[in-house]
Amino acid sequence: MRRSRQDLLDHRARHLLRALIGQYIQDGEPVGSRTLARASGLDLSPATIRNVLSDLEELGLIRAPHTSAGRIPTAQGYRLFVDALLELKPPSHDEVEHWQHNLHSGQSTQDVLQQASSVLSQLTHFVGVVTVPKRSQFAFRQIDFVRLAPNRLLVILVFTDNEVQNRVIELPRAYTPSELEEIANFLNANYAGRSLDEIRTRLVGDLQAAKDSIDRLMRSAIEIADASFRVDTEAEMLLAGATNLMAQPELADLERLRELFEAFQQKRELVRLMEQCIHADGVRLFIGEESGFAPLGQCSVITAPYGAAGKVLGVLGVIGPTRMAYDRVIPVVQTTAQILSQSLSRISG
Repeated sequence: MRRSRQDLLDHRARHLLRALIGQYIQDGEPVGSRTLARASGLDLSPATIRNVLSDLEELGLIRAPHTSAGRIPTAQGYRLFVDALLELKPPSHDEVEHWQHNLHSGQSTQDVLQQASSVLSQLTHFVGVVTVPKRSQFAFRQIDFVRLAPNRLLVILVFTDNEVQNRVIELPRAYTPSELEEIANFLNANYAGRSLDEIRTRLVGDLQAAKDSIDRLMRSAIEIADASFRVDTEAEMLLAGATNLMAQPELADLERLRELFEAFQQKRELVRLMEQCIHADGVRLFIGEESGFAPLGQCSVITAPYGAAGKVLGVLGVIGPTRMAYDRVIPVVQTTAQILSQSLSRISG
């Protein structure tokens, strides 16, 4: 059986690797043997340290930049560090209370999600991202119609999480204001409190089951509802702090930054990456090329799912350079997901 890189490291090598990565994360400079001797606190000769560094380099955990005699971690080195050597630094009670205050102040899902992306960006000085739950997952509270033209309606949908959506639909025939009021009353009485996914499934069943017995108005009500409750299938994402990456030396290459900002603008591939994590049990990390998304080749992505009332709704996370304080950023992502879930449960409840 092939042994993992972790199994090939003795206690001394692990200690030196942890010290090297910690030092590099702190100051961003390649770490030489003398600096490492001080940072590690081990009573080792420079020659011994150089031998260990040579072994770590051979294992692909560190590398020597062309312009320096020091070493820096590789993506594989960061991965081993995060999986086996990292000691997390949970936020203080005061910090958690401050985050709760920020997120609990939102009155709608959109407000809270926007605040969550901003909080992640402000706390880490990187990019905060939050996927937006599909509206089909939420229950609606009330529906109203406003006639814009004989065959055109403005549909006003109010959801239980205080979100309001307006959509315009075209109808095959004209309806009077009294007919529209009766249809709205019927839909509110029979479908309020259900998610849009549930409603559309039930509408099809109701129409099939009662197609010979329902009157013309009720048939119209179901057909209008079918058009009103259609939802967008494409997921959305909120993003905050993209310009923070311009201050990161590791991402200073203009072509790399351009690709990254284009990815932020398009969002589709980022959403797809985030949605891979929706069923993760807690925090999930992609380091460097692990994401499989070329513009993020020099970045790390730290994600965690969030939800409400025991139901997973989306994913939030942080995007930054691979040289980041994982011991701090991972708990920030984890705690923000928990607080966001509490806020959404409060709003939806």
